[in-house]
Amino acid sequence: MSSNKLDLHGKTWTEALTEFRDFYNSAARAHPGGGVQLEVVHGYGSTGQGGRLLTSLRNYLERQAHAGLLSFRTGEAVDGNPGHTLVTTLRVLPAAGDDLADNIWEYCARPQSHKKVMNRFRRYGDPKVQQAIRELQGQRRLRAVNVGREKGYEAV
Repeated sequence: MSSNKLDLHGKTWTEALTEFRDFYNSAARAHPGGGVQLEVVHGYGSTGQGGRLLTSLRNYLERQAHAGLLSFRTGEAVDGNPGHTLVTTLRVLPAAGDDLADNIWEYCARPQSHKKVMNRFRRYGDPKVQQAIRELQGQRRLRAVNVGREKGYEAV
């Protein structure tokens, strides 16, 4: 396997994100000017409709690209293969501590009640979860919605 290729097959999203971030940051630190092209193999999902890794990774890459930290091209755009993505380093990615906000954002892809969000991420403690929600709302990545009769959130 090439030193610029990362295979994430068989990993959970949490494992894949950690491995990707370490792989990317290693390349970004080795070449501070950016411009290193990395191939990330994630598969295309057993249904052919885009598996969890493909969807989650590309959503993550989209957010990082929007922040100006990297650029990427889908395999479909390059060679018709949806099972990989080409990523180009620009700057080092943020530390893993920022995962809570990203996890909440991802969880709220479909509207979720405040109670469900707090319960799902309770291991982080209420103050951290509430802070992450406020930050996401401030970034306009999360909006308040009604879920039934309850207050809730939806990713934007």
